[in-house]
Amino acid sequence: MAENIRTVEHATCTFCGCVCDDMNLTVDLDKHCITKAENACVLGKAWFAEHTIENRPAATIDGREVGVDEAVEEAARILVNARFPIIYGLSDTTCEAQREALAIGDLIHGTIDTTTSVCHGPSGIAFQGVGESTMTLGEVKNRADLVIFWGGNPGEAHPRLFSRYAVTTKGMYIPNGKKDRYIVSVDVRRTQSTPVANLFIQVKPGADFELLWALRALVRGRRLDPSVEERTGVKLDTMKQLVERMKTCRYGVLFFGMGLTMTRGRHFNSGALLALATDLNEFTHFVAKPVRGHGNVTGADNVVSWTTGYPFGVNLSRGYPRFNPGEFTTVDTLSRGDADAALIIASDPAANFPKAAIEHLHRIPVIALDPKATETGKLARVAFCTATYGINVGGTVYRMDDVPITLRPAFESPYPSDQEVLTAIKNRVRELLNKKAKPKEARKAA
Repeated sequence: MAENIRTVEHATCTFCGCVCDDMNLTVDLDKHCITKAENACVLGKAWFAEHTIENRPAATIDGREVGVDEAVEEAARILVNARFPIIYGLSDTTCEAQREALAIGDLIHGTIDTTTSVCHGPSGIAFQGVGESTMTLGEVKNRADLVIFWGGNPGEAHPRLFSRYAVTTKGMYIPNGKKDRYIVSVDVRRTQSTPVANLFIQVKPGADFELLWALRALVRGRRLDPSVEERTGVKLDTMKQLVERMKTCRYGVLFFGMGLTMTRGRHFNSGALLALATDLNEFTHFVAKPVRGHGNVTGADNVVSWTTGYPFGVNLSRGYPRFNPGEFTTVDTLSRGDADAALIIASDPAANFPKAAIEHLHRIPVIALDPKATETGKLARVAFCTATYGINVGGTVYRMDDVPITLRPAFESPYPSDQEVLTAIKNRVRELLNKKAKPKEARKAA
């Protein structure tokens, strides 16, 4: 019997923020699996290989299998009755689903947060205070002759950032690939990414801010004392060498990772790096961009921003958006015991949040949507098994450079998409709120 094989060209990998859209997939429709992922990196190949059809109930309540409609009803009831509900996750689903989650948050006057708050949240704060000299990855490929990676390890976490955009790839004005580029790596230790660098700068742990400001001073022609090495771990001559390269390159790029945002200094580090890029634009063309992890975390930032005006940690309890990281971010609302219900979408905080936050998740009703069985799904009052975006579900995602990409799914799933579940919850929440409002209106009329 002939195999039922399908080929999907120009498919999109949603494993990481590179969102590579040149995958050629071979799909076994009988076994509901992807047997070959041409052009994918090692992480992308694993991503496509492990996503088959899960043998799980489409919905459960307290671990008991139920219909999706019953689970939607219970989820809506929990959210409507909550006084301080939170919505968290969103970085591994489509923009269309994210919009539905935002609509639910608006209806219930909840708090909306994404995984940005535990990764590049400090960068989001820095953008507001300093601004951003930005670009697309296509510009990097075609124009960048100086690429600096600061506080990240793309060789391990984003392999095709090197091969497709920033290091070895050939571009319009970089015809010889890496031979036409100078690569710099700044980190507290050597990593898998270090070997590609022409210059490796090892900064003292927690001294990124000081090094960045030292570089800013040198760019502006200020004199520095050689004792700066004692604080930063970097020789003054090395700093001067780097500054000279930055000022004389044709097109420079600063890629920065969580080694900058999740260490001492946080948003001050990101702000200093973004300000350095601005300073350098007085001499040449320089840009800066955070390297993002989740497949659509950039989309989550965009959707939350265009809906509320802020990128994450947004509270709507007063009927208008309030942004206050540390108060409305999910780790904090859970650790303090503020939240009394949680809607978790495509994330697993019960597996990686601090102990106090996880303990509080066990005490409140949780609604979880995820294609995989997770620790959060296990403790959830209501759990939905959903289809995987990019593999079973189409839609829109944003690459780490804020370029929207359309998904081309490989095979269908018997499970509903995040968007379908969230739309059903939103509609039922609206109905329940309208029922609550009618008796109040009747009493006022009387």
